[in-house]
Amino acid sequence: MTVETKYIEIQTSGNGDILDITSEVQSKISDCNLENGIVTIFTPSATSGLTTLEFEPGCVEDLNRVFNEILPPNRDYAHNQRWGDGNGHSHARAALLKPSLTVPFIENKLTLGTWQQIVLVDFDTRHRQRKLVVQILGE
Repeated sequence: MTVETKYIEIQTSGNGDILDITSEVQSKISDCNLENGIVTIFTPSATSGLTTLEFEPGCVEDLNRVFNEILPPNRDYAHNQRWGDGNGHSHARAALLKPSLTVPFIENKLTLGTWQQIVLVDFDTRHRQRKLVVQILGE
């Protein structure tokens, strides 16, 4: 087995910004000489997360609506009281979504479903420069 570590740098707008990173992940796999294995994408951040989604405006809007209903930004969060930065909801949302995602690849191609894309969701209250870790394990 071989392990290769690569990075994806991406600018986000924050506030529930949902970005399709599928082509960037596939590009990292294509750059390797590995045919079969798994790729793990990790966001080293406490206010963003990764998942899969059909990346179309309706699904993007629905996902943001769900997070706004579950963890509205105007709720009283202890994190905001302690730090005064107003992003307590961002931390809670990211904890629900999780910071990593693992996807198998076969014959150098991600094994995603027809309507499935890999997305980064940035919940922070401002824009950010994110550097995702892409670790590829295979043969």
